[in-house]
Amino acid sequence: MSFTPALVIVDLQEDFCPPNGSLAVQGGRDIVSSVNHLLSLPFAVKVATKDFHPQDHISFASNHPPPNNKPFESTFTIKNPLNPEETQTTRLWPDHCVQSTPGSELIPELNRSKVDHIVEKGQDNRVEMYSAFADPFINPTVSRSRLAEILRDAEVTDVYVVGLATDYCVKFTALDSAKEGFKTYVVGDATRPVDPASLDDVYKDFASADVDVISTDSDEIKKVKQNT
Repeated sequence: MSFTPALVIVDLQEDFCPPNGSLAVQGGRDIVSSVNHLLSLPFAVKVATKDFHPQDHISFASNHPPPNNKPFESTFTIKNPLNPEETQTTRLWPDHCVQSTPGSELIPELNRSKVDHIVEKGQDNRVEMYSAFADPFINPTVSRSRLAEILRDAEVTDVYVVGLATDYCVKFTALDSAKEGFKTYVVGDATRPVDPASLDDVYKDFASADVDVISTDSDEIKKVKQNT
């Protein structure tokens, strides 16, 4: 199969960006020039994802009783609503990217005219969904987005992941991309983490899954430029 690259821009939304985001990632807005540069390249398909939560989402600390409802600190064990024996433990967050609020919008600096598809995720209030492909439950999966279908319809071979945040939604999107059978790259200088101290472990997870961390001036990006 011929080289057919896709760009996946993860959650470059107001609530994840300074100065006013409720879950702002330090330096989150700084990556937009790199992302827009990548959008100008001849990727076969370009997708932007959005966290798009209902107000009663299970990951919001505000939806849990005290004392275990402190954003960033408290955790909660979620049972698979279709199989209660399967569980996932998630961190609790401030309310963010609530449907139809300004915080859920893609930042205006992003060149939306170059984006082919917008994929919303996290709409099921019962489960956490960091990955833009699906929630983490496997027996069975509860919520799945259109992303894999979009990529397969475009006969994509290689997926390049950018956006926010490296240690959460970018990480799990990239890992799921590899599981879906795509050669997957994370463009490191076009991402930012919630916790910079976590990056060594995140990069180990990428290496274990054969996900390569590259830069915007890497040979892998030059290959996309030649994809005409």
